[in-house]
Amino acid sequence: MRVHLEYGRNGLDVELPDRSVVGTLSYKSVSPLADPDLALLEVLQNPTGSPSLAQLATGRRDACILICDVTRPVPNEMLLRPILRILEASGIGRDQILILIATGLHRPNEGDELVEMVGRFIAENYRIENHHGQQLDEHTYLGHSPRGVPIWLDTRYVQAELKIAVGLIEPHFMAGFSGGRKLICPGIAALETVKVWHSPAFLEHPCADSGILDGNPVHEENTWIARRAGCDFIANIVIDAQRQALKFVAGDMEQAFLEGCEFVRDLVVDTVPEPVDIVVTSCAGYPLDTTFYQSVKGMGAALPIVKPGGTIILAASLSEGIGSPQFCGLFQEHASLSEFMQRILGDYFVMDQWQLEKMGQVCRKAKVRVVSDGLSAETLDRLFVRSAPSVEAAVAEALEEYGPDAKIAVIPKGPYVVAQVA
Repeated sequence: MRVHLEYGRNGLDVELPDRSVVGTLSYKSVSPLADPDLALLEVLQNPTGSPSLAQLATGRRDACILICDVTRPVPNEMLLRPILRILEASGIGRDQILILIATGLHRPNEGDELVEMVGRFIAENYRIENHHGQQLDEHTYLGHSPRGVPIWLDTRYVQAELKIAVGLIEPHFMAGFSGGRKLICPGIAALETVKVWHSPAFLEHPCADSGILDGNPVHEENTWIARRAGCDFIANIVIDAQRQALKFVAGDMEQAFLEGCEFVRDLVVDTVPEPVDIVVTSCAGYPLDTTFYQSVKGMGAALPIVKPGGTIILAASLSEGIGSPQFCGLFQEHASLSEFMQRILGDYFVMDQWQLEKMGQVCRKAKVRVVSDGLSAETLDRLFVRSAPSVEAAVAEALEEYGPDAKIAVIPKGPYVVAQVA
């Protein structure tokens, strides 16, 4: 059977043995919105749990709008156009509106990349700045959260009279779902905040996982932090596999977000009858599969349905390499994942270690093979995984190991699907 995996910008077609594949996990079929612009305007005018955006904007001196960075496929131009029109019509001058890119600890987004993110008109006519998570002097201290996380958030947002967060609700492998409060923490949080919030005390919790909100300390803590910072209004979108708009939610940061999560949960959960020997998956293509750092999300998506000792085969373009210098250094500094885990349970800390920690959870259960044209086989083999020249070759090798009755499941869109055993 031929399967199309999300890979880079164009995808990757692979051939798998019919008799071995027991399921292809995907979104439920939902028709995209017939008129997304009209649907968005409706929720901006009649939001969930809050006055309309126009009412909130009236009388405010200035506004800060948070948007996701390039690693999220958010149709920012679609979302921003009516929001900006409403703010200006409500009396906030264009020169008093800041669009702040919630990079978290990722790199800045500039130039042609920025135009791709927000459209040329917005890029050329509005003030757009990047958050710099490693510059502590650009943040304001707001105390500690209930679990002891020091709260350092971007001063530009903290001081704004009207605070708005624009984003995408999709499964997230630590926080349950992206969107809502996540634009604030980690989106505009300093390293000093994120390193505690992403410590083993949070990430080793069994509820710190995709699709889980109840009892998830990662979600509970960043919701508290976002509430402490303040957020007047959110506008979030849900998109389908073709990145068409399925639903908009807007209004109160928590109520509108939970409304969106319930819609997404019903859409993205898919199951197999029992755990499988082999999972073939992706990291959902561009822009999520540009680095090995981000590709860990694709590995984690397969974890709930693979047998202990099974194999996860991940296809990811890795067009921008491994990740940050700090993340790259983790592989040079440690001989094994077990050595790394022992160190982080002590007082060791390096930025981006949390992604390797999540990868360690995967590798403790299953073997990982990675197919990519972005990194050489030699490089991949130094990243605590094994390279493969093709998905077909990796599948053939795994079938030799597990025998002719081995079962395969496929998740073409990786972390955008919440895979479960029925």
